[in-house]
Amino acid sequence: MHPLIILSAVLQIACAVHVVRTHRPMYWIWLLLIGSYVAVAIYFFAEVLPSLGSNRAARRLVTGAQDRIDPERHKRKAALQLDVADTLDNRRRLAEESFRSGDFQQASELYRSGMKGLYKTDPHLMLGLAKSQFALNLPADAKQTLDELIAANPDFRSSDGHLLYARCTEAAGDIAGALHEYETVAQGFTGEEARVRYAMLLKRDGQTEKAAQVFAEVLKRAKVAPSYYQREQREWIDIARRETAV
Repeated sequence: MHPLIILSAVLQIACAVHVVRTHRPMYWIWLLLIGSYVAVAIYFFAEVLPSLGSNRAARRLVTGAQDRIDPERHKRKAALQLDVADTLDNRRRLAEESFRSGDFQQASELYRSGMKGLYKTDPHLMLGLAKSQFALNLPADAKQTLDELIAANPDFRSSDGHLLYARCTEAAGDIAGALHEYETVAQGFTGEEARVRYAMLLKRDGQTEKAAQVFAEVLKRAKVAPSYYQREQREWIDIARRETAV
């Protein structure tokens, strides 16, 4: 049988199943059976495509595909918005998109340029600057920025900022200080990165038994976690699994 005929049959069956499962009018099945590729195309554009906009998972899938095809599109949009209106929010948005796209230097410059007047010690701008500095392999500068952030905003709380501070402390060679920071932030951190980094530093410091306990905790949490959490934290779960297997 010709491959095109087989493909047509597969698409027709898939669309027919979709008709039944989504309670579409049954006349679609007859149209699909006699219409081959034309009917499949009409059904897709008439019934499937419009429904994607109201489906969260489908929207994520479409957005992910768009981001892979054109990873710079959000950055271009943010740059256009800043060009139209040079506001702090637009400047911060472009800084965030620059960081996300890997342009850490531009992100650093944008965050710093926003730290003026009333926003000189804005904690979100300062945290963004510290993240950019660390990404530029300037951990000492990042730690200084975080120290200034803490001094200027003693009530500000950020688990991401706390984790970054621990990483800066580790990069400075202060193992004891970094272990203390990792242990503290790991207790309330959303996700497994803080726990895995804590365990890895424990292992590096020769505290292998305690490191193994933390890795085991990560795997135990992952085992009972929802599937979406396991997907989001796969990188850190895989590290814990590899470290445990060694």
